[in-house]
Amino acid sequence: MPSERSSLVALRNLIAEADLILRTTPELPENHTACCRENLRAALAMAEDLIEQQRMTPAAVLGSKGGSATAASRGPEYFRELAAKRRTKGGGRPRTTTE
Repeated sequence: MPSERSSLVALRNLIAEADLILRTTPELPENHTACCRENLRAALAMAEDLIEQQRMTPAAVLGSKGGSATAASRGPEYFRELAAKRRTKGGGRPRTTTE
């Protein structure tokens, strides 16, 4: 049984071939050729998007969210403070002092 990704690639290839056939045939009446090609281009874009989503793992999708939740709750000043700490401390935690 073929994988989902190979099925999507086959679908994309079929859509691209149908678009090529319409591009090389004489124009149909009532602007049907242009309408069909526009729909095929939209379907091709959707297939490409689905193939691209297959490449991303669920962890990558979650990771692409980045710090948007933190930025919403703490604001941009929080990230400025973190950047300043990285510059002065050179990364890592500050040393603990024993008294």
